[in-house]
Amino acid sequence: MSRLVLYHNPGCSKSRGAVEILQERGIDFETIEYLSDPLERPALEQILESLSDAPSELVRRDKNFKELGLDPEAYESSDAVVSLLLEHPKLMQRPIALLGARGVIARPSERVLELLDGLEPQNG
Repeated sequence: MSRLVLYHNPGCSKSRGAVEILQERGIDFETIEYLSDPLERPALEQILESLSDAPSELVRRDKNFKELGLDPEAYESSDAVVSLLLEHPKLMQRPIALLGARGVIARPSERVLELLDGLEPQNG
């Protein structure tokens, strides 16, 4: 069975919330702190393939996005989103939870529960 992977930013309350939910349920998961261990193109492409959301949903349109003077309409395609996130990893929505070929942007944090059907808690 696949192991759940959580792309995590410890500075984000939603990301910390997803970690807490998984820990409370005894779910074994791998945490990848993508700001300290930047993602490469294949990992970002895999994330986009796993999400049911449009590629543009992976991009945070926060103050950093605005300060960079970026045009939201320029980041609709997978290629454009991957290129942007390679250059500016802080703009990636978080947390992202992947389990096998399925993934969710866990905003709110409780969305991580959508992946837990059929996962057994780990004892120990």
